[in-house]
Amino acid sequence: MSSFADQDPNAAAVVAPDAVVPSLSVVVPIYNERENVGPLHESLTHALQSFGRSYEIVFVDDGSKDGTRDVMRELAAIDPHLRLVLFRRNYGQTAAMAAGFRTARGRTIVSMDGDLQNDPADIGRLVEKLDQGYDVVCGWRRWRQDRAMTRLLPSRIANFLISRVTGARIHDTGCSLKAYRSWVVRSLHLYSDMHRFLAALGVGLGARITELPVRHHARRAGKSKYGLGRVFRVLADLVGIKMLIQFAAHPIRWFSLLALPLFVLAPAMFLLGFVKVHREGGWELFGNYPYDMAAVAVGAVALLIAMNVFLLGFLAELQVKVSKFFRHRISVTAREASR
Repeated sequence: MSSFADQDPNAAAVVAPDAVVPSLSVVVPIYNERENVGPLHESLTHALQSFGRSYEIVFVDDGSKDGTRDVMRELAAIDPHLRLVLFRRNYGQTAAMAAGFRTARGRTIVSMDGDLQNDPADIGRLVEKLDQGYDVVCGWRRWRQDRAMTRLLPSRIANFLISRVTGARIHDTGCSLKAYRSWVVRSLHLYSDMHRFLAALGVGLGARITELPVRHHARRAGKSKYGLGRVFRVLADLVGIKMLIQFAAHPIRWFSLLALPLFVLAPAMFLLGFVKVHREGGWELFGNYPYDMAAVAVGAVALLIAMNVFLLGFLAELQVKVSKFFRHRISVTAREASR
């Protein structure tokens, strides 16, 4: 049974109580792809039927304004495997993907783009690789069919940065064609533009990750939603991702690392401001001469910022510890009450 509803990103499509739970769910965020959604549905249906496992297709319309959702409704009316999630407005690809993950019922979940550049015929290969003992299999667009300056260059810069900072040794972190065990995506809390970091977040969960070369086609219709601005968004999100992966349990360590350069800078600037160096090689502290007040001011500001950053880390650490304490206290109380 297909179902659809106008929803915000925190809602999930209605599921019939007697619906058969599929083995495989394919989640596709879509935004202004009216010309592509019909051929995409046809290609997906052919590939999934050939694969031979029970399946569902979850189309998430991210507030399209070009008539895409009308085409999606027509397709859902004739295909019992297709389920729709419709946003009232555009929330972004991460929100669309998260809503699709919440709606998906399969034990294996595959994500892909809705622009026909990913090839549905590769889904079977990704799932078979997943069955070899992995938790996430990432598609690798080794031979990309995109423009060099607006797509390839930003993607390579982003992939390099994400790989170095997060430790996820994946060639193509930006490829949306990925296969997951359902527990991986259901353990993630996505926000901002975190869909680019799903592999890195999986590493933080302890998931076993690998990659597989996949086909990539040139866009047939519609306009690309990506550009050079993506690099700057990646830079902004990398700081948060690094903290989530390595320092979420002990945030004071992360904030201490951030504050350390400032703690080093502050005394250096104080010395520069208060110490007079003679030409003959000697030096004099608090000598009878005008101090370099600019250096002293920089040192004072650096020290003040460092202390504030460290205190933020202390408060974050305290919050984590208090939260864990109360969760444990509640669980103990619940066990005692049940005896």
